[in-house]
Amino acid sequence: MLKKNSVYIFIKAQLSAFLGGVADFIIMVACTELLQIHYTISIVIGGVLGAFVNFTINRNWTFEANGGQDKNNITLQLVKFTWMVGGSILLKSSGTYLVTEISRIDYRISRVLIDVFVSLGFNYTLQKYWIFRKSPLK
Repeated sequence: MLKKNSVYIFIKAQLSAFLGGVADFIIMVACTELLQIHYTISIVIGGVLGAFVNFTINRNWTFEANGGQDKNNITLQLVKFTWMVGGSILLKSSGTYLVTEISRIDYRISRVLIDVFVSLGFNYTLQKYWIFRKSPLK
């Protein structure tokens, strides 16, 4: 059975992912359509900028893992988050490419489909249980 707090955190994380994803998606489309950058490269550019939005919201609001003034805490979180973002961007870029090329649907639709899987199955799991995990009380 799910705890009420777990559901609340999940909802907050999805809102944060949505806001970061909107920034990411807008940047990706702008880079691809206006700057004529290949969509797989645009995914990387948008992913990095969207990750900044997502990290800030998740650290301070979703998981409330700002740890006071402990600079080591934010450094460790940023290192872990950077690894997660790298994996996420790789999954999104390669997944979008494969779905787009195999199915011949628009890259924007492929991207949204892939984002759902990566966001729920990869990003949320790593953020909750690895990056922003609260230490057990001692």
